Amino acid sequence: MPSNPTTDRIAAQLTFLVETDKLKSIICENKLIDGSRYENVAEHSWHVCLWALVFADQSSGANLSRVIQMLLLHDIVKIDVSDHPIQMHYNFEEIAPKNVEAAIRIFGLLPTDQDIAYRQLWEEFQTGKTAEAHYANMIDKAVPIFLELFNPVQTQDRLDILRKIFETGRFADLDEDWPDLYQHALNLLNKRSPDPKEPMASRLQFVMEADQLKSVLRGTTLCDGSRNENSGEHSWHIMLWAMTLIEHAAEPVRLDTVLLMLLLHDIVEIDAGDNPIHGNFDVAAVEVQEQAAASRLFGILSDNQRISFRVIWDTFEAATTPEAIFAKAVDRAQPLICNLQSGGGSWHDYKVTRAQINSRVGMKVKRGAPMLWVALAPQIDTWFKANT
Repeated sequence: MPSNPTTDRIAAQLTFLVETDKLKSIICENKLIDGSRYENVAEHSWHVCLWALVFADQSSGANLSRVIQMLLLHDIVKIDVSDHPIQMHYNFEEIAPKNVEAAIRIFGLLPTDQDIAYRQLWEEFQTGKTAEAHYANMIDKAVPIFLELFNPVQTQDRLDILRKIFETGRFADLDEDWPDLYQHALNLLNKRSPDPKEPMASRLQFVMEADQLKSVLRGTTLCDGSRNENSGEHSWHIMLWAMTLIEHAAEPVRLDTVLLMLLLHDIVEIDAGDNPIHGNFDVAAVEVQEQAAASRLFGILSDNQRISFRVIWDTFEAATTPEAIFAKAVDRAQPLICNLQSGGGSWHDYKVTRAQINSRVGMKVKRGAPMLWVALAPQIDTWFKANT
């Protein structure tokens, strides 16, 4: 059978997306806000994107969509080089070439045009010279510090490390770049009581509340089958899926809109939990729970953001715009790959049939990204023939 350029291109893109699933197993130095475990790099990458959206008025006019794309990619090289805690001293002349080597290998899995575009974004973040890269770096410095500061259990060793970071580490730069946030962080470190003014207070409350999404477990496992995926890292990965596969949307769509939808789409699971597509649950009851969760969570924010974020979430849920239809398609497709890579994954757990895949997943994927379904369907058929 002759090669099909479109399916060959999708195959390369999916190879990249499977490889980036490994970022969910790379552990950071900082813990989640509740102190329950160390954060991984994938869920960190989602959280910095959320921060970038919430604090966008601090960006000095940077293009927010480009910032978010940069943050989706900025730590992918850690699949090969691991994390480097900001309080440690490193020989960056030794680390830099290893980062470049990792970028060449990982982005090189993509078609050539995307390899070039993604590496350019990654390099732009590393140099930090554009308005977008500068803002992205500001956010990347701030988020781990605030997770540490909001952790209710702090040892003296950790406090000493934080103090050192404030004085000489990367966070010290924010004294000039983001003085209000820096001062509030310093107040928290020194146990001083003044609360930040609005809108910073409600924004910080929202992004800290959102940290709980990293503890919501999904029915789907990681590609290696080692554990269940959580909704924070899933949100990062599905944004990367959309960014990589957007050319295959059924209709022309705006990437910036799709990324914002997927950034926010699962946040209601903090209250409502995850309901696997192949599970048995009361759809109407879940919808009521999710609507209430959206009202509570977005209600933390001031009026403008509360309204605009809720509109983004509602539009995704309604799935009537081209952007929402495409976003829904990739949100359905990603678990397929996780299950195929892990030897069946949740298909075993829920006793899924090939007919259910078609009715519950395939219809939405075909509606939003038909060529993606063309590429996936033969793999799904092969698995079900071998396992049923």
